[in-house]
Amino acid sequence: MLAFLLRKWDFCTIMNIAVDSGNTYAKAGWFEQDRLVRFKTRLVWDDLIREIRQEIPDKIIFSSVSHSVEYFRESLGADIDIFDLAPTTQVPLKKAYKTPETLGADRIAAAVGAGWLFPDEDLLVIDMGTCITYDFVDKAGSFEGGIITPGVKMRFSALHTFTKRLPLFEPVAVPDLIGKSTREAIESGVMNGVLAELEGIINKYRHISPSLRVVVCGGDITFFESTLKPSIFAVPELVLIGLNRILRYNVALQ
Repeated sequence: MLAFLLRKWDFCTIMNIAVDSGNTYAKAGWFEQDRLVRFKTRLVWDDLIREIRQEIPDKIIFSSVSHSVEYFRESLGADIDIFDLAPTTQVPLKKAYKTPETLGADRIAAAVGAGWLFPDEDLLVIDMGTCITYDFVDKAGSFEGGIITPGVKMRFSALHTFTKRLPLFEPVAVPDLIGKSTREAIESGVMNGVLAELEGIINKYRHISPSLRVVVCGGDITFFESTLKPSIFAVPELVLIGLNRILRYNVALQ
């Protein structure tokens, strides 16, 4: 992936940081123009601030579901140009979405990243995080929308929360189909269920576009990469790449 990005690098020393802050953890990527120099994941807030202070960038793009950009700026305590990703932000995609004001920043960022890495192709962008999202971007660069379903951990949690006796388990590598105990049955139900969902939905989208390229990000893809039959292109840093592209696009518009 880094080799792919290097081919797009127009050598320059301008440093930007892309920040995607979730409910529990944040991830951040350091970019020189379009080149991803390094990235960090599973950062708690204080660690995120500490990491950024160690190498003050020219610009930051900030996307968060848990903190305001004002709080982020106060936490940094430095004079940095911070760009806040909002629903009204201009992006290098057409949004053919009925409610663009409700479209999650991570979904649009992942779509922008995939569209930049694979231009002029029909794309299915899958993000396997707290929820699993499937979004279709056509070869003309139009974000058409897609699907939102519960993520892996949410499914384990739901079985535990909405029953009186089923215990809570953690995600595992895709197990045998036939569970020989309650634990194995739950693990099979969740993990094989998600696998079947992934394969089924990918195949349905391939009926729409036989040349479809499937681009996947999110931490839970590691459980399915080796068993998923349809070919995919895993890009763990996809959301960060998209955020950086949105930042550069808006800087160019100024």
